[in-house]
Amino acid sequence: MSLILFNKPYGVMSQFSAHETRKTLASYIDLPNVYPAGRLDADSEGLMLLTDNGQLQQEISHPDYGKEKTYLVQVEGTPIESQLQALRQPINLGDFTTRGSKAVTIESPNWLWQRDPPVRERKNIPVAWLAITLAEGKNRQVRRMTAAVGLPTLRLIRSSIGPFSLASHPLWPGEWRVINEEEWK
Repeated sequence: MSLILFNKPYGVMSQFSAHETRKTLASYIDLPNVYPAGRLDADSEGLMLLTDNGQLQQEISHPDYGKEKTYLVQVEGTPIESQLQALRQPINLGDFTTRGSKAVTIESPNWLWQRDPPVRERKNIPVAWLAITLAEGKNRQVRRMTAAVGLPTLRLIRSSIGPFSLASHPLWPGEWRVINEEEWK
């Protein structure tokens, strides 16, 4: 039984099967019979967990298990308290309503790597960083949430899943390590 921590680089697809124009997990991880426990879209970076244990994969990725995932989000604009409060409440995104989340402003993370390609900059528009913690994770959910409150996402990094974080288990983009499955408990 394997549990793998992987720091997914920007632009990489969260799949092993080939993609016409992008790198995939197979470009980085050469282990048989491991599968992602949850996904990150190609425009997002950060922590993914992979495993060969179907039950563990379900526990990590399914919202019914309530495992929290924290995202560091660089947004366009300066958040005000009403926007943060709106992010903490359920948000109707049209096709589904989110659960409540935790959302706070943070300083720019000093351990964070430079993104390739760099995030676009506009000299006249300020940017800020948020930490948003969810116990669910639907397709492009964090991006849609920040847009709904008027704070478009510029950069999105999943920094933690359950007990694992990139701050306490440092990995550069594209790096991975096998850890003891018992650490998940």
